[in-house]
Amino acid sequence: MSSVAITDKVYVKNHRQIGSQLDTRIPKGAFSGATLDLLYGGDFDELDDAFRDHVVAFVEDFLDCDCNSNPYCDHPERKFIRYLLELRAEGFGPEAIVDAMGADYGLYAYPGDVLSFLDDAVRTLDAAESLAEVDGAEAQRERIREERDELV
Repeated sequence: MSSVAITDKVYVKNHRQIGSQLDTRIPKGAFSGATLDLLYGGDFDELDDAFRDHVVAFVEDFLDCDCNSNPYCDHPERKFIRYLLELRAEGFGPEAIVDAMGADYGLYAYPGDVLSFLDDAVRTLDAAESLAEVDGAEAQRERIREERDELV
């Protein structure tokens, strides 16, 4: 697996305009600590409707967590990764996934980065399937194979 997580390669499309409307600087990295901090405690009344809708959807879908360390726990990233995998399971290719991220949350990533992430996910599931087979865990192996097949 690559050393840089896919969430490190996901960016806020209009971070400068959003920052300008909130009278602050927003890093372009959607999952950077400063971005999560701003979004977690932010008041978005000053944002244009389109920006507000994207920001509120992002906060509700990825930052809604009861952890004491929210938003710095790993739940936002895990939820986002689940979102990407669900899009792939629905038949979306890398470019369509990038389009969906933009439409749903005002985010973008490079299709090649999404493709690498999906390839890594399939390889990880292949390895897990092999381990389950070695352990004789047939039900688990079958479940892993089904999950992998959804991504291929």
